[in-house]
Amino acid sequence: TKSQKTKTMQRRNFLKNTSLALTTGAALLSSMNTSAATIYEDEDLSEISIDALQRKYENGSLSAEEAVRKYLKRIAAIDKSGPALNAVIELNPDAIDIARQLDKERKEGKIRGPLHGVPVMIKDNIDTADKMQTTAGSLAMLGNIAKEDAFIVKKLRAAGAIIIGKTNLSEWANFRSTSSCSGWSSRGGQTKSPYILTHNPCGSSSGSGVAVSANLCTVAVGTETDGSVVCPAAVAGIVGLKPTVGLLSRAGIIPISSTQDTAGPMGRTVKDVANLLSVLTGIDENDAITASSKEYLQTDYGKALDKNALAGKRIGLDKRPQGDNQFLHKLRQAAIDKMKALGATIVEIDYVEKIDALGGDELNVLEYEFKDGVNKYLAKANGKMKSLKDVIEFNKKNEDTAMPYFKQEILEKSEKTKGLDETEYKKALLQSHEGGKKLLNDIMDSNNLDAITGLTMGMSCAIDKIYGDRWGSVFLTQPAAISGFPHLTVPAGQVYGLPVGISFFGKEFTEEKLLSMGYAFEQATMYRALPKFLPYLEA
Repeated sequence: TKSQKTKTMQRRNFLKNTSLALTTGAALLSSMNTSAATIYEDEDLSEISIDALQRKYENGSLSAEEAVRKYLKRIAAIDKSGPALNAVIELNPDAIDIARQLDKERKEGKIRGPLHGVPVMIKDNIDTADKMQTTAGSLAMLGNIAKEDAFIVKKLRAAGAIIIGKTNLSEWANFRSTSSCSGWSSRGGQTKSPYILTHNPCGSSSGSGVAVSANLCTVAVGTETDGSVVCPAAVAGIVGLKPTVGLLSRAGIIPISSTQDTAGPMGRTVKDVANLLSVLTGIDENDAITASSKEYLQTDYGKALDKNALAGKRIGLDKRPQGDNQFLHKLRQAAIDKMKALGATIVEIDYVEKIDALGGDELNVLEYEFKDGVNKYLAKANGKMKSLKDVIEFNKKNEDTAMPYFKQEILEKSEKTKGLDETEYKKALLQSHEGGKKLLNDIMDSNNLDAITGLTMGMSCAIDKIYGDRWGSVFLTQPAAISGFPHLTVPAGQVYGLPVGISFFGKEFTEEKLLSMGYAFEQATMYRALPKFLPYLEA
């Protein structure tokens, strides 16, 4: 029908937004040569893993306080000047004091775990009951200081992680406009790709992906509804995991969808992502869906990582090529050939078009759940905004600063929804979430698959704040998103100097298996490459 076609087009625009102005080159390169590049070469924390950082702490060659100071120095040199990546929206003024206290505990023999003293960044839609704000990147949300830490923040603090700052994001987790530019927020401005500065970091966890890739922190936390962890991770040349919905609590996170939302770990290696995931999980009485993870919880997701994990695995691959770029085709084929060489059997399947057909229903679900969830969050928050309607009115009254490039069609459409008792919502939920889950389960069962693979996204598109993102036709975020299944992306190489990721996703609560397969691929390829902060795409 015409209505369905319209919804499908809206959904495609949404996917492009959610998944996925330059000074003279000479002046920028000169600035980089005296700040960013020098700091990058000299920094002994560059590319450091959680395990390697702990070894430095243990042998006394580095303290947590020194690590925090070094990261703050890099942020000043690379994020706030030089290439000016703009990944960090706010720094934690207490980070050094927290590090000192953790150093003191270490000297006293109290080690909280593998994240003790590890500097972490978190996305600016995750509550912290400290001196930092939680704004979802929106000027309307300025002044919102949370009364209580989000559940996953409590877990981080208890594990001894140091939250050194919050990261910029696509405003409202890219659920504001159908023509938005990923990585832009009215509070934080535009985040840039650390590989080519004119290119888009994807979103909505834009700053988290860039901060990890540019070595502004050891690991980071993002959030995803559809593509918002795996897309920015893929185009930043890092590892990102969208866990099964229910494995991590969403309490204290500004929501989009109670059906699809989850936080997710982001790191430069699969092992770091596994270590961070181990800390974030847990049953939370304030998020009932976490009860579904009780029998699947692991205390150490890193222990099962195996370089031989792809041997004997059956992995599905959609029979259609992804996009029409020959270099992407070659890159995907190289990844598939490597999996085969590592002992995997690749099984051709047909599912992407069937999943795409559910896109209109997915968008309906998100619009209904966004209004319901945001109104509940704002009603309890400390800021001036108490409802989605308040946010919409603020943006209208402050259009020149709050909406200088694109507007708020999605916010306004969501505001018009009437509630989760509506027949339209219930029907859409049944079609998209339950339908998507059944479709994927049936495909995996009938083909005896351990996982499904494919390119996560194409290359990063150019930044365009006026007309919005142009991500093309290569994206693989929707299947795992609408079903609530876990989705891992791992670096798979570069095209035009821009990173591309390869995906592994599968059934609910198969994180351990996916991480191990991703680890095997990572260790056999080692495609992770340092960003060069190039000023533009070279000919």
